[in-house]
Amino acid sequence: MKPIDNARFDALCAEADEAPRRRAHDLIHDSRAEPVQRMLIAVQPGTYLQPHRHLDPPKWELLLLLKGAAAWLGFDDEGRVTARLEAGAHKRSKGLECPEGTWHSVVCLAPDTVLFECKPGPFAPVAASDFAPWAPTEGAAEAADYVRWMLRAQPGDRYGTPRPD
Repeated sequence: MKPIDNARFDALCAEADEAPRRRAHDLIHDSRAEPVQRMLIAVQPGTYLQPHRHLDPPKWELLLLLKGAAAWLGFDDEGRVTARLEAGAHKRSKGLECPEGTWHSVVCLAPDTVLFECKPGPFAPVAASDFAPWAPTEGAAEAADYVRWMLRAQPGDRYGTPRPD
């Protein structure tokens, strides 16, 4: 048995708090070859997950919010927000399933946020062509501005384009 409890969350959140990327992963599955990949992901405010999709190979992705709060953003091919879903321990929404090939990202809304992610295996790193060309790369100077934009982005918004009044 593999307990998933507050002690595990606390340790993972502490690791994420110390990590330069402001996030940490805890694999639940035993092998990258397993047909179902399962993990806990702790994120701290300011972490940047470059918008991406899972097209090569095509995979869906299930995200459940276990602690804290986060917003999931869906995008079209030009980087315009098509959907925003805020999930949290004290919010109505607790997660979502993202269809294969959908551009998406997650932005952290509260310290010590923990997500459960499940997707088909075997593990395959995100292909270079599946990272959004219209968003900053991880580590780029503009990434912090992009995170601040994602915190308030709504459907119809596109980074760098003023919102209509």
